[in-house]
Amino acid sequence: MSTPIQKLFDLSGKSALVTGGSRGLGLQIAESLGEAGARILLCSRKAADLEEAAAKLQDKGIDTRWVAADASDPAQIQKVVDEAMQRLGQVDILVNNAGATWGAPAEDYPLEAWDKVMNLNVRSIFLMSQAVGKASMIPRRWGRIINIASIAGLSGSSPEIKFIAYGTSKGAVVNFTRSLAGEWGGYGITVNALAPGFFPSKMTKGVLERVGVDNMASKAPLQRIGDDDDLKGAALLFASAAGKHITGQILAVDGGVSAIHGA
Repeated sequence: MSTPIQKLFDLSGKSALVTGGSRGLGLQIAESLGEAGARILLCSRKAADLEEAAAKLQDKGIDTRWVAADASDPAQIQKVVDEAMQRLGQVDILVNNAGATWGAPAEDYPLEAWDKVMNLNVRSIFLMSQAVGKASMIPRRWGRIINIASIAGLSGSSPEIKFIAYGTSKGAVVNFTRSLAGEWGGYGITVNALAPGFFPSKMTKGVLERVGVDNMASKAPLQRIGDDDDLKGAALLFASAAGKHITGQILAVDGGVSAIHGA
């Protein structure tokens, strides 16, 4: 007997931990999951930003908490997961969104910048997934992990936009997603990734100012960049029962850019 569509997308009784959740894409995804009924725990480095973001979600009637931590620090990752278990009781949905970029030509790329990007964009996703898996998802044999990759992880840099470490890290997120999905499927855990194109955010502000929003939009078949709604449906699909038979997949949300550039 089939399940009504509203029930398939209902997250009532679920708890979600969203890293990098105080603004931008992380906050958009947190809002989506909260509107579907999930309790939300936001995590990022700055308490003031988290407080503001939590207040925004609470004003929408979303049960929201927050914890400040640096996701590049293994000890702080474990602290976040311990707090999540204490304050939520379980973590049903993990959104690995915390990330960083650093713009420089490959020949001059600083090693400390490479390590910063790799540690936050790759190592922290591994450590957060491992900690949440062991604490909550594996024992309960149920979980949803959503990693935020990028279309930068599906193709290479260009002369116009150079992202050697960022693109490499997001390519790693793509295959981490597939590998973990293969390992943890037997525990009832799905692992998928969203690969956004250009969205207005603090991370993309410099590129959009230099290249131009209209120029970036013109490269997409849909002739636009992402907005405040464009990740919400895709995230909810991966987080809910509607996506229970989807794992190891990378969904580009990019206005069609990856379709025409062969990514």
